[in-house]
Amino acid sequence: MASSLAFIGGGNMAGAILGGLLRAGQVKANDVIVVEPHEAQRDKLRADLGIEALPAGDASLAQAGTIVWAVKPQLFTAAAEPLQAWLAHALHLSVMAGIPSASLARVTGSERVVRSMPNTPALIGKGIAGLYARPSVSADERAAVERLLKPTGQTLWVDREDDLDAVTALSGSGPAYFFFFVEAMMAAAVDMGLTAEQGRRLALATCGGAAALGLRSDESPTTLRERVTSKGGTTHAAITSLQADGVDAAIRRAVRAAQQRAAELGREFG
Repeated sequence: MASSLAFIGGGNMAGAILGGLLRAGQVKANDVIVVEPHEAQRDKLRADLGIEALPAGDASLAQAGTIVWAVKPQLFTAAAEPLQAWLAHALHLSVMAGIPSASLARVTGSERVVRSMPNTPALIGKGIAGLYARPSVSADERAAVERLLKPTGQTLWVDREDDLDAVTALSGSGPAYFFFFVEAMMAAAVDMGLTAEQGRRLALATCGGAAALGLRSDESPTTLRERVTSKGGTTHAAITSLQADGVDAAIRRAVRAAQQRAAELGREFG
């Protein structure tokens, strides 16, 4: 049977997308082509998803209308070169960081390229992916990409490819900032006499609940913060301490550093 979907790389992000598609009934395991050179990862795909991945690409890729690139950026060129005879006909979706769409178009021979910047909450269907499409990608193909990524969470289109660097800095790297903050809250919990597990539960539940409240509310994060921050109260003491330490400025510098590094990687891999 002809396949409409192929993955080059079968790691965590590919597994998250495939798992969501299989659970939603959008694809069947035996209709998807996955090229994954590592035996342990092929075994995992077989055990978790019932997918028989190929150790190397072959002419079956010519049957794929959409090809998803999910290899490490530094491995892209080496992974693509042996497959070039079977790539030019397809729509290409990249979930790799740093590879410019022009490089994808040049190596694959297809101008129909969409770049995506997902994040790790995609593994549980709670991610958000920034998307950029080259001009040759049609509206129907954009919609197809959205359907493909829907099981992993939300999508957000940007008009300029350079904006993906900002997406990378905010949401791509963002989960690490969140866990960094949780680690600090856990350490503070231990300092105050709670256990690390109690600190973990309190911090994660509080942060998760605050995020859910922010998503459901029409009010700005500033308003939501101020509602908790009574003058002279405990929250006011904490916020005042954070502001005195320049934490807000430090966060902005950190996110800009991530944006600049994303741009550097694009130039390096491009």
